[in-house]
Amino acid sequence: MIDLKKIEDGFRLVLEGLGEDPAREGLQKTPERVAKMYSELLCNINCEEKEEDVLATQFVEKYDEMILLKDIPVTSICEHHFLPFTGVAHLAYVPGNRIVGLSKLARAVDFYARRPQVQERLTTQIAKLINNSLEPQGVGVVLECIHTCMTIRGVKKTGSVMFTSKLIGSFKSNATTRAEFFSMIGKH
Repeated sequence: MIDLKKIEDGFRLVLEGLGEDPAREGLQKTPERVAKMYSELLCNINCEEKEEDVLATQFVEKYDEMILLKDIPVTSICEHHFLPFTGVAHLAYVPGNRIVGLSKLARAVDFYARRPQVQERLTTQIAKLINNSLEPQGVGVVLECIHTCMTIRGVKKTGSVMFTSKLIGSFKSNATTRAEFFSMIGKH
């Protein structure tokens, strides 16, 4: 369970550590706002929704071509610097005997993104959830994100985009399926 009071108290210490006065007019409510922000951005740390429920609503459907949902907005928090990374996710699968509603695929992204993360793990978790829940012929997941821990601090490389992919089943073993997927998301 997220403890807003602890986050507020902790952020007051951060402000003090920076030499700021948490009691000054502009900062008085900042610890409360920061706590609310983190509870919103990281709401799935101890969420009540279970992993197996994310894609539980399925439909029996005989369809043997690729299903792709692309450009799903993704926002997460880098677990190394606690700065956001944002971008888009592209999810595809070739069904076995079951399909899932498109909104459920977007929920799968949010389910894992709403906790401290690294993009590599996030990509793998999404792909494995689709694979384990639907038992498709194959799964392809690509995330392309901008990491503020790289663009506003450290090396400050504005415009850098990180791509990660996870390919399972026919997306990994079949060059044609893989090429179709990357072509459909505009990455040749």
